[in-house]
Amino acid sequence: MDIATAQQEDTRSFAWLRTLGPRGRRAFVAAFGGYGLDAYDFQVLPLSITAIAAAFHISTGEAGLLTAVTLVVSAVGGAIAGVLADRIGRVRTLQLTIAVYAVFTVLCGFAPNFETLLVFRALQGLGFGGEWAAGAILVAEYAQARYRGRAVAFVQSAWAVGWGLAVAAYTIVFSLFNDPIAWRVLFWTGVLPALLILWIRRNLKEDEQITERRRQSAERGSFVAIFRRPLLRTTLFACLLTTGVQGGYYTLATWLPAYLKTDRGLSVVNTGGYLAFLIAGAFLGYVSAGYLTDLLGRKKTIVLFAAVSAALVVAYTQIPVGANTLVMVLGFPLGFGMSAIFSGFGSFLAELYPTALRGTGQGLTYNAGRGIGAIFPTAVGFFASSWGVGGALIFGALGYAIAVVALLGLPETRGRELE
Repeated sequence: MDIATAQQEDTRSFAWLRTLGPRGRRAFVAAFGGYGLDAYDFQVLPLSITAIAAAFHISTGEAGLLTAVTLVVSAVGGAIAGVLADRIGRVRTLQLTIAVYAVFTVLCGFAPNFETLLVFRALQGLGFGGEWAAGAILVAEYAQARYRGRAVAFVQSAWAVGWGLAVAAYTIVFSLFNDPIAWRVLFWTGVLPALLILWIRRNLKEDEQITERRRQSAERGSFVAIFRRPLLRTTLFACLLTTGVQGGYYTLATWLPAYLKTDRGLSVVNTGGYLAFLIAGAFLGYVSAGYLTDLLGRKKTIVLFAAVSAALVVAYTQIPVGANTLVMVLGFPLGFGMSAIFSGFGSFLAELYPTALRGTGQGLTYNAGRGIGAIFPTAVGFFASSWGVGGALIFGALGYAIAVVALLGLPETRGRELE
């Protein structure tokens, strides 16, 4: 029995990891680490947003713009990174994007006013938008078709890990320092990804066959190609799908800490405790749905968790004042559902595009969703003053409904071999 046959018949736990091979496993470590630290550097803003608003005397609407500009510029960064991944390679693009988001996260901590912070946060979005596409494609191209959903889903689960680390750092930093300096210290901890870049430079290589196939294509990294037939329909509906899902997700990720502190009156330490339930649910959601997306298919899994997430958003914001124990308990399934829906994205988007355009297609569609989806958390910021943060979070449920509609225009790709 040859190695390929043995790998195909491997049904043991974590067979997806074994069948990646040594290079594939190193690619997984790099993608997991990059995405986890990407999450860390993003989440320091929502966790600090109340302190930032007080420091610069800005409204909730202006505070919402900080997230909005990050997501809008991330669409540009993701599109550029996707093209670079097809032209200069996945690994070099991964290093570049990590460096960008790390540098500008640190600089945010030195911002003397709101306008400067807005600019630094926008530039952080360039790296933030591009990292996921490069890392997810790298792992998807090493993974076997039967395991691809769960392999890339485990990369997605790094978001929950990075989010958890950010909450832990937030709890410690805001306990040790007063708010006016604490939020700056939290941003300065964003220098951590620099260590990962050094490891990637020494240990990571791409699959030679896929690299050579990509180099031989005259269309590699072409924006025009993904906006003409036969890929035009795929690109448009994939953008709509990612807009709905990410609009719903970032509405919650941005405003949930503020909701717990303002509408629920929780302290810094208690907010961290409540978020721990949400993040634990998120991690298990990413991992569990990775297996489901290989079992049920990409589309059915997304529909399932879109419905679950929308229902839980509504339920979470309607809990009566004083029932904070229920808020904590319901945070677990909320985190599970809103994260599980992402598990199939890495494999699904990779399978929709040919090798020479995989980075371009995945980078643009995923991050266009971030950019357009920024409308949702921004709307919460402006409606929060009249509806309350909890009432305005209903915009998240609308995003999930849009995602379900978008799936009508996309094919099922489970089991599809990458060229």
